[in-house]
Amino acid sequence: MKITKHSPDDHTLRYLILFGLLGSLFLHSFIKYGLLNQVVGFLMTPAYSQVPLVKSPNGFIPDWSRLRFQDMIIYSDGSVTYQATRGRETRTWKAGQSIAEFMELGDFETPHLAIEKLNLSTISQTQNLSLSRLKLIDFEPTKWQTLPDLVNAIPTLRNRSITSVKPLGDFLNKFGIANGTIGNASTNPRLQNIPLMRVINLQNYSLTSIPNIQNTAINRFANWQNSKVNGVPGLDTLTWDYFPGLRTLDLNFVGKVDIVFRDVEANRTRSISGSYQQGFNVPCLQNNCAHAEMSGVGSTTGLQWISGKVQKVRGGFGILQSLNRGQEPTGRHPFGSAFKQVIWDIDEASGSLETAMFFRICKTIPFIGRTCSPFFIGPVPFIEYKEKDPIIFGQPSTLPD
Repeated sequence: MKITKHSPDDHTLRYLILFGLLGSLFLHSFIKYGLLNQVVGFLMTPAYSQVPLVKSPNGFIPDWSRLRFQDMIIYSDGSVTYQATRGRETRTWKAGQSIAEFMELGDFETPHLAIEKLNLSTISQTQNLSLSRLKLIDFEPTKWQTLPDLVNAIPTLRNRSITSVKPLGDFLNKFGIANGTIGNASTNPRLQNIPLMRVINLQNYSLTSIPNIQNTAINRFANWQNSKVNGVPGLDTLTWDYFPGLRTLDLNFVGKVDIVFRDVEANRTRSISGSYQQGFNVPCLQNNCAHAEMSGVGSTTGLQWISGKVQKVRGGFGILQSLNRGQEPTGRHPFGSAFKQVIWDIDEASGSLETAMFFRICKTIPFIGRTCSPFFIGPVPFIEYKEKDPIIFGQPSTLPD
């Protein structure tokens, strides 16, 4: 019988193949049986999140210095039509879109953000954005400004000559007005209701061709609420730590995620979730009350935050209250009224829950006032918690009996 001799290279190759097969089997088991998740869980902070987090003395909060509108991606399609200041309006969104593309500034008109107090100069400095390279059309509020609106927003224009501000000079020349001050021209009855864009092409003028437009707070411009978030240059990529209202949040009411439960739970009455309209202790009186049970100081233990995926509550106010049949997912507002935090998906096996952000449509209508829809635009992935993670409840701090 002939004996075949193997070279050292042959043995090395066989060992490599063997180790490769064993490694593949190990990796397959590592993933299939959750070992990878356990290792990652050991290495990471206790809360997993779709948004960057920091651990404050009161629990996990978004890292406002890294949170941006541009990164908030909606996970479902939607469309709604409603009556507003410009007649019938339709809002449409697609899964995978950033909310900056379809949400408007008026939707976030809340002291908990105070976006409207910012100006273009402040925003551009944080983004290294050259305003001189932008056009008037890039700042969406200019689309519906009339001459009187601009003079009210930027009082320094009042004493400037017509010829010293080219876009306004070109606008006024269309009406045969070539001399005098912009302030005097703005009192002309013929110009009271004519937006600039109806007469001149805003694409033809530099944004800074209107002096001091960059130093003027957003809320000084007429109908500023109608601008989309990405209609203000740099706002969609501005991190939320620049929004002055966030500094006023009260984050002292906290607890811990104790146990998570899925569909089998029914008729939960010690709720700590709800809405501004129904309060935040709305019981879940139905067969499916998926929820997270909380623990904490005193009667905080045993509280139930119900999943908004299974329970809806009343929301909204004014004429827009009727949108989405007047309903929104149950939840809370630990980070203010700009959005609602909702428990969305629950996984009993891993002892984890995913929360989502939900948003609303708000309008200020002449002679009627401010009106808002329920918080129904979502879900946008937010913070994921595991059992024993701290969780901020926010205000109000009322507890059920």
